[in-house]
Amino acid sequence: MSDGTRDGEVYTSAEEGREYRGSSYMPTAYDNLDLAPDSTAFPDNGDDGRYRMLDLPRVPKLSHVVGPSAIMLGASLGSGETLFWPVLIAQHGWALYWAFFVGVFTQFFLNTEIQRWTLATGESVFRAFERLHRFWPLCFLVLGFVSLGWPGWAASAAKVGATGLGFETLAVSYPLGDLVAWKLFGIFIMVLIWLSYQVTPLMYNVVERTQIVLVSMSSLFAVALFVALGSVNELAKVPGGIASVGTLPPGSDIAVFLGGLAYAGAGGYLNLSQSLWVREKGYAMGRYQGRVKNPVVGDDPEPVQRDGFTFLPTVTNLRRWRGWWRLAQLEHLLTFVVGLLVVATMMMAVAAEYALGTADDGVTMWAEGVVPQVSPLGGGLIFATLFLALLTTEYAIVESFVRNSADVIYELHGRQAGWSLPRIFWGLLTVFILWGIVILSLPIPIEQPFGLLVIAAAMSGVMMWPYSALLLVVNTTRLPEHTQPGWVRVATLWWASGFFGYFSVLLIGSVLAGQLGLSTFATTASVVGSGPGGYLLFVVYGVVQTLVVVTSIRGKRRTRGTVDAVEEASGPLH
Repeated sequence: MSDGTRDGEVYTSAEEGREYRGSSYMPTAYDNLDLAPDSTAFPDNGDDGRYRMLDLPRVPKLSHVVGPSAIMLGASLGSGETLFWPVLIAQHGWALYWAFFVGVFTQFFLNTEIQRWTLATGESVFRAFERLHRFWPLCFLVLGFVSLGWPGWAASAAKVGATGLGFETLAVSYPLGDLVAWKLFGIFIMVLIWLSYQVTPLMYNVVERTQIVLVSMSSLFAVALFVALGSVNELAKVPGGIASVGTLPPGSDIAVFLGGLAYAGAGGYLNLSQSLWVREKGYAMGRYQGRVKNPVVGDDPEPVQRDGFTFLPTVTNLRRWRGWWRLAQLEHLLTFVVGLLVVATMMMAVAAEYALGTADDGVTMWAEGVVPQVSPLGGGLIFATLFLALLTTEYAIVESFVRNSADVIYELHGRQAGWSLPRIFWGLLTVFILWGIVILSLPIPIEQPFGLLVIAAAMSGVMMWPYSALLLVVNTTRLPEHTQPGWVRVATLWWASGFFGYFSVLLIGSVLAGQLGLSTFATTASVVGSGPGGYLLFVVYGVVQTLVVVTSIRGKRRTRGTVDAVEEASGPLH
């Protein structure tokens, strides 16, 4: 920069930047900090606690902060990218690819908006929702357990791994019955995940490093599989798939399709973890919040303050905000978006070539439909790719559910009750792992876990409607002008809430009319021809969307022109 700000006022030195390679925390004398004034130049705390004033930390290089989006990519590889979308493309051809493409970029905007509140205040997105009403974080906690509480990815990974190694049908007798080998393998995976958290005081660091290794291996195996099976000709059909935007092939399963939309990325409760991962990494104002340490092997805890931080809108701080916002977007774009588009498209190409017209679920399609058609090397690559992708996703799911839920429980009750956030985290981790082990151990019919993954995925898609709307409300009505989303991003969140809301209504109507026999709630994709109850669902959807649009416009107008030199904070897609 010609004004010299790159040399120390805005950007870190190389030595300071390297502090972010693990995760970074900067202690503060919290109780001695000035309270933010009640002004439109600072976040609106409503009737809740006030923010403390600190300068925004200097901005490191991209190479120093890669990590949060790698975990998110890992959460995506074993769900949409190797199971849902390859099946959808194999069943309906490339005419559905537009939805994957749109879904990925919708989640890019959604995920970075989830980060925004944490970058600006150091608080988690759940704390932001709590500032609106305590109901919302509790609601997402319950929906998160419904969608992620089933150890489906561990079961699927174990089944794929056991099949590939040839001992799927082996069984061990125990008092409650026979425990087949793939279930034992699944239990081993759950135990291994728990043990990995016990090797370091900073639990986020081991998750990040493990996920980067697993994601890299999964991606390399996917590329090797794509090359070995020679599916490159299928890529010529991708542009036509993108161009067919808005079309749904006849007979499409709305639950599977909505699950695919949610898992064109991580989806549902998983996406909300992006806020906590960037806080643990030390992004922007999140650097002043403590990291969750292992209470068993960790050292002194670091405080996570209930009421976060804000910064005076000086020219230097505004430029730092622009730098942090650009950095967060680049990290997510180059890691999450590019990784998804490359790996998923290659897996779809293989599925389209070898399993076109299949009626099988994801695991069965690969194991019984594609493997018999290819060489032993190709079959081995398929099993290795699926196993690594599913293992990566299961690891991310455990991490996401536990970290999100610990934050919600701590803020809603634990802090006031004197509980320790690290102990809540460690306890939930242990209980969640034990829950998965118990489910895998019981003599219940879970031989085909993919159907339950469809239910979980659909629930994740439905969950994304309310929180995309809430994000827009929080970020436009509670943040000051210089950290608010610009109009382009406001429009993308209008789109996101409308996108997931529309398909959620279709799914709800389908479930009520099909599974529960309430035909009055039948819904159609064109709206016209829906039952009376179906029309009512669409009316509710329209009212919600209208309120979201009006509220966000009012929030933007209320703060317009309230911060001097606000253009210093503006950048691409701010």
